[in-house]
Amino acid sequence: MTKVERFHDLHKSGIFVLPNAWDLGSARILQGLGFKAIATTSSGFAWTLGRRDTQVPLEETLEHYSEMSSVLDIPINADFEGGYAVDADRVAVNVGAACETGIAGLSIEDSLKDADKGLYEFDLAVDRVRAARAAIDASKTGVLLVGRSEGFIAGRPDLRETIRRLTAFSEAGADCLYAPGVKTREDIKAIVDAVAPKPVNVLVSNGFTTVAELQALGVRRISVGGALARTAWAGMLAVAKEIAESGTFSGLSRAVPGDELQRFFPSSK
Repeated sequence: MTKVERFHDLHKSGIFVLPNAWDLGSARILQGLGFKAIATTSSGFAWTLGRRDTQVPLEETLEHYSEMSSVLDIPINADFEGGYAVDADRVAVNVGAACETGIAGLSIEDSLKDADKGLYEFDLAVDRVRAARAAIDASKTGVLLVGRSEGFIAGRPDLRETIRRLTAFSEAGADCLYAPGVKTREDIKAIVDAVAPKPVNVLVSNGFTTVAELQALGVRRISVGGALARTAWAGMLAVAKEIAESGTFSGLSRAVPGDELQRFFPSSK
């Protein structure tokens, strides 16, 4: 099967973890650890460039997807933020471009990136997902579309409205539904039941649950967003602060041996 076909197949039954890689090195390591697919993270990628999340332009993001897709053997789900546009027609154009990079899936979210941290008006949010669906169909790539409603991380933690949006995104053509920030068993189960039989993604950015617990609730896939990237940065910051503030280097003893890392990366020819 192609990577896109394998990615769709992963969503048909059971549960799988979709860890988020922030660069090619982290992606190779996750592939080497045996994960069947990975996702990108807009925040993690931005930090590697010394920028804030949402501050990487579309062109650089597409190059990032192309590089990752060209060297990995496993499917990649792209964190495509809000489609890098507001207008549904422009979202469609950008989604079409993303489909040409070799990714196997992409998400479209409904949050505004302003200080108020609200959501797009309902009809516009649905139109944007519908436009993404049309662009994917026109591309004939089969890329999996994730409809993502962000109320719980955008200052609008309303379960009823989240379900209303996810249900509408499903009807507009989303293959998988996702509401980052939802954590209680009751809320997760309500979302799974509301959009069934479509698969649901749950974001796990701390230890509030397990794979087994989410599987029992009917969740089909788990992602970690920027949490792996933040964990890596946490290690670097802790040791760098020790050096800067104390002039000691004990934290370096926790570093992964170079030989252990080397095995994940191919030799240059």
